[in-house]
Amino acid sequence: MARLALLALAFTLPLYAWAEAPFDLAQLMRTLAQVKAGEATFTEKRSVAMLERTLESSGRLSFEAPDSFTRGTLKPRRDRVSVVGNTVTMSQGSRSRTVALDAVPEAAVIMEAIRGTLTGNRAALEKNFSATVSGNAQRWVLDLVPRDWRLREQVTSVRVSGQQALLREMVVAMADGDRSVMLIEPAAAGSRTTEPATPAAASAAPRG
Repeated sequence: MARLALLALAFTLPLYAWAEAPFDLAQLMRTLAQVKAGEATFTEKRSVAMLERTLESSGRLSFEAPDSFTRGTLKPRRDRVSVVGNTVTMSQGSRSRTVALDAVPEAAVIMEAIRGTLTGNRAALEKNFSATVSGNAQRWVLDLVPRDWRLREQVTSVRVSGQQALLREMVVAMADGDRSVMLIEPAAAGSRTTEPATPAAASAAPRG
């Protein structure tokens, strides 16, 4: 009987250890990388240190692996930011401008944070940020701090939180005291934006 008990314990311990294994960056990236494309709506509130009021905006977000990301703002005014590789295109009305992403470092930090997270690109994230994960698969938090001290003088940190492969919130803390909180709602499966002028970019429900 004693031998049977020991044998049962020997099989149980590895299973218990596996179940209790901490949720880490590698696991999160594997989960996120399984989703190749998606769309969502967003609402964002930005607190500006020099203003007494909060600025609000809303729109749609979309991404497609390996490196495409678009954010289309519908309110308070329409504009669009699309990133493909190292190229970013900013559009408002009939005006459009395309530049290298690294030519706008402050925007690049935020874009790389959201794009790298959405696509589960661990190498890209760790190249640009010190990354720390807490929580579990059902409720995780990814804290990103720019590695480049010059970028930290603009963007202090980016915190992304979500569930499984879905992003739910993104908080950006700026060095000047500004702070933005973006709430993300995955689009229903199969739904597509009805605003072709503003396909937008950021978090995702899988497309079927």
